Amino acid sequence: MKTDDANKMNRRQAVTAAAIVGVAPWLLSACGGTPDTPAATSDTPAATSDTTATAAGPAPGSASASRRRLGPFDVAPIGLGVQWHPGRSPQMVNDLYDSSTDRAAAIALIRRAVDLGVTLFDTAEAYGPFMSEELLGEALQGIRDRVVVSTKFGFDIDLNTGQRRGGVNSQPDHIRQVVDAQLRRLRTDRIDLLYQHRVDPKVPIEDVAGTIKDLIAQGKVRHYGLSEPSLQTVRRAHAVHPVAVIQNEYSMLWRGPEAKVLPLCEELGIGFVSWSPLGMGFLAGRVGARTRFGEEDFRATVPRFAPDALPANMALVRLVQTWARRKDATPAQVALAWLIARKPWIVPIPGTTNAAHLEENVAAASISFTAAELKELDSALAAITITGERLGPAVLAATGVEAAPKR
Repeated sequence: MKTDDANKMNRRQAVTAAAIVGVAPWLLSACGGTPDTPAATSDTPAATSDTTATAAGPAPGSASASRRRLGPFDVAPIGLGVQWHPGRSPQMVNDLYDSSTDRAAAIALIRRAVDLGVTLFDTAEAYGPFMSEELLGEALQGIRDRVVVSTKFGFDIDLNTGQRRGGVNSQPDHIRQVVDAQLRRLRTDRIDLLYQHRVDPKVPIEDVAGTIKDLIAQGKVRHYGLSEPSLQTVRRAHAVHPVAVIQNEYSMLWRGPEAKVLPLCEELGIGFVSWSPLGMGFLAGRVGARTRFGEEDFRATVPRFAPDALPANMALVRLVQTWARRKDATPAQVALAWLIARKPWIVPIPGTTNAAHLEENVAAASISFTAAELKELDSALAAITITGERLGPAVLAATGVEAAPKR
């Protein structure tokens, strides 16, 4: 056997071994990661402040020792989205894509991520509500100082019962109460990165940024970010206190941020976190042309996954699979490697309940593209038209919102 062929076989074997506001508020809080099982009936298997936050480097033997600047943070190239909800029994943990695990395995997965060199962990009070923060806080006991913890506020959730009251709530008093509760659940004395989960159209962003600025002065928060905001809202917030990171959906399946959001980040020195970097499992090859989703699966509400849209959108899956063969990698790894090749300040946060998928995702940081390869791949991507909106109407209406004017 030729040496190159042997190397490719060894790499494939390694990969295989690693794989051993009022309406539907749970939808509005969704920030999709990667589903771990096929859906039912599938036919397919630069700094913004003078304070620098750092985390320890990757563990020996991890997939990549490279680092990148995410606003004021120094992190590994691939983060982990922790977006879990209660299952059918007290010990069960579900994601939004009909995948589940148990609490012990979820905690072990987070600790395994730290061992692999993951340093950015992303969660929110709305995930559960509260469950994901609680699990993350428990998992990071004893290793908290090695990582960057980010979480989110912004939905109207009863702080005592976890009841979703519908809509958003970024009133300053509510923000302060939420942060105190988050610190308790996360078992920490500070939140490294606090996002406004969705912009509140009734509250001036100057009031929100001012409240967070006070929390930063108190040491409860280190930096803050905005998720799916309008461009003008970002500028207004940045004028009060520097915005560290913007978090938006971004992947080969949805390239919307390239038009205006990424240029704004570059202009203002803001980092960018990509949620749903694998297109809710689509780019990983876990959705087929005839896939149908159950009622509990978030993708059942997403137009680009509708029965009449999926067959047309499979052209993108075939392209990613072709490049996976070229790069001797998995489709998921190609999709993630493409993202981190876009800018040195972009960090994707794929979510998973599966340790093998976690290892696969982290290993994507070792894959690189030449300038010629990126040009070729981008040209092929541009030739594919995606059918269907990226989110359902109610969820889409909560993105790109402008905050109320300051009186």
